[in-house]
Amino acid sequence: MKKILFSIMMLFAINMMVSAASDDSKYLAGAVPEENGMVVFKKSFSVPSNSPQEVSDKMRTFVNQLVETSITAPGNYARVMEDNQKEGIVARVCEWMVFKKKALNLDRTRFRYQISVKTEGNRVTMAITNLTYYYGEDMEGEHGIIFKAEEWISDGEALNKAKTKLYPKSGKFRRKTVDRMEEIFDQAMDLFDVPKSVPMKKVRPNIIED
Repeated sequence: MKKILFSIMMLFAINMMVSAASDDSKYLAGAVPEENGMVVFKKSFSVPSNSPQEVSDKMRTFVNQLVETSITAPGNYARVMEDNQKEGIVARVCEWMVFKKKALNLDRTRFRYQISVKTEGNRVTMAITNLTYYYGEDMEGEHGIIFKAEEWISDGEALNKAKTKLYPKSGKFRRKTVDRMEEIFDQAMDLFDVPKSVPMKKVRPNIIED
């Protein structure tokens, strides 16, 4: 009897692990926002506890660090394009997006995007656009294929007709992109707070999210 109960418990645990591993609900319809047919990830928040100058300086440093840590890309891609009061700071960034990393199997793409940050007083508005992927390159970094986010990870391209599943190939790009966008926005907000960990959510006493 004990052996039977143990077997049932093991099967239940395995099923729970499989279900958790295959739960793509976070990445289904609406996970990749679009505006006028373009993929646009946005985040806005206010930091009442910091002065406007502190907010502006921290966000400028944050964007510059993204540029400085960028990888080499074909052409002069990673750079600050604008940095003024009217436009805010606008930059292009290129980084590795790794899907699988094993001794004999490295599956990755060069992930390129444009980030713009505007500060008005204590308020921060971030937008990430022009997302592209340079995938399948050879050892010399050539002969890769460029995918635009609109043609590859949008709801219409990455989800089945019922909007209940991700297509295998484009799905892995969609998952990683959504996770990376969340990470960037979290890192920006973490500049102003030491987050307190609570189950499933960070609490940032000094941040007011829209």
